Amino acid sequence: MQAADTPKTLALYRTFSRFPGGRWLFARAVCWRAPYFASIRPSITQLGPGHCEVRIAKRRRVRNHLGTVHAIAMANMCELAAGLATEATLPAGLRWIPKSMTIDYLKKAATDLRAVCQLSETPAWRDGLELTMPVLVLDASDTPVVQARIRMWVTARKHG
Repeated sequence: MQAADTPKTLALYRTFSRFPGGRWLFARAVCWRAPYFASIRPSITQLGPGHCEVRIAKRRRVRNHLGTVHAIAMANMCELAAGLATEATLPAGLRWIPKSMTIDYLKKAATDLRAVCQLSETPAWRDGLELTMPVLVLDASDTPVVQARIRMWVTARKHG
């Protein structure tokens, strides 16, 4: 991917990542742009074309009545990872929005978590594309606790 072709979000992540605290600042900027994600206090540890890794700490704010990470906190991190992976891949002139989410809770999440979104191949981008972004959430021992599939609706950006 040429520098001129690099999506703005990916270029910003790469710029921020060069500096101490840059990834933390990038995550705060993402949460400022989409405030709901701030509820899980994410750390964005990797971002590239078709790939994103998001981490959250198991802390009181994201725990449920069982003392494990709440299901919706994990769904939130899945949507964030899928959205950033899409944003880091999408050519100029296109935009995306989540269309649906299928999520399977495989095991109680009793530790800090890492959500990984990885596209297996780059799609043929076009207006009206429906794209499924796979996300796997792993616990501290790399055991899968959640598997999600987030369908993204890709359309042309409106001008004007």
